[in-house]
Amino acid sequence: MSASRRARRGRFTAIAAAVAAAALTAGLTTGCDAVDKALDCVQTADAIADSVTDLQQAVENAANDPSQADASLDSIEKSLGKLSDKTDNTDVNKAVDDLDKAVGNVRAAIKDGDSTPDVGPVTNAAGELTKVCTS
Repeated sequence: MSASRRARRGRFTAIAAAVAAAALTAGLTTGCDAVDKALDCVQTADAIADSVTDLQQAVENAANDPSQADASLDSIEKSLGKLSDKTDNTDVNKAVDDLDKAVGNVRAAIKDGDSTPDVGPVTNAAGELTKVCTS
């Protein structure tokens, strides 16, 4: 084999290796981004589940301290805002919207004087968000 042919083959091999390395790095970076987003989703869903539990307890104890329900609703809405900013997943966004609507309904019921609003839709929507984040 001539020297120029070996040089071309060497350059071709080096270029192919560089392209393969770049593709692998891009794939790993993209994969890590997806894992990070999924982890953020799960962590946020977990935080929301805790806030929903707090909301249920706050509604049960509304006569003693009505501000607890507002604090729980604020916490849920804050977590939803963070998650909504971090994801572009259609299913997650729908679950976030559904949960946000359910939270708004509970907030409106409390504002209208309902001392024991139905938090079932909030619980159901939070469960759906958890399901979407873990699937």
